[in-house]
Amino acid sequence: MNVRKVPLLIGLSVLVVSILACTINIGGPAFPDQRIPVSTQAMGELETAIQAAEDTAAGSGQLSLVITEPQITAYLASLLQDQSEPLFTDPQVYLRNGQIQIFGLAQQGYFQATIEIVITAGVDDQGKLKIELTSADFGPLPVPVGLNDAVTAAIQEAFTGAIGPAAIGLRLERLTIADGTMTVVGRTK
Repeated sequence: MNVRKVPLLIGLSVLVVSILACTINIGGPAFPDQRIPVSTQAMGELETAIQAAEDTAAGSGQLSLVITEPQITAYLASLLQDQSEPLFTDPQVYLRNGQIQIFGLAQQGYFQATIEIVITAGVDDQGKLKIELTSADFGPLPVPVGLNDAVTAAIQEAFTGAIGPAAIGLRLERLTIADGTMTVVGRTK
């Protein structure tokens, strides 16, 4: 073998191994400029707010809970962290204009894309949480089959898990999403 070809083969081999060891970002919708920090403090604030809302509801029959973007982002990050194969990572949840906008990173093999899931949430005639997947953008990656059912189930689980015992026998009256907060108002039956 030619002595000049050896360094070329070694260099090419190192390049191929480096590329295979990396994740290649293939685009997708852009994260908003304002990133929401994920913190245990926000998770603790959410737990405290839920407990206070449950205590008030137990005494007065009225439930009122205000959830902020950092709190719901920390909650979603915790849920995703506990999954062996999460649908996406690095969640950012924005509560704006009546919608829940979720951004994150999805990965398929060596390819990674930014995703955006937009959900509308409200209250139906029976006083139950109504969730609708408005749009899902996984960039150039295919949208996972059954995404609507998975997102709806996850939000239902998060809602009943977050509200806990107060969710049993709770009739929602209003759910408002605006300016970085989600306000849930209801009455125990």
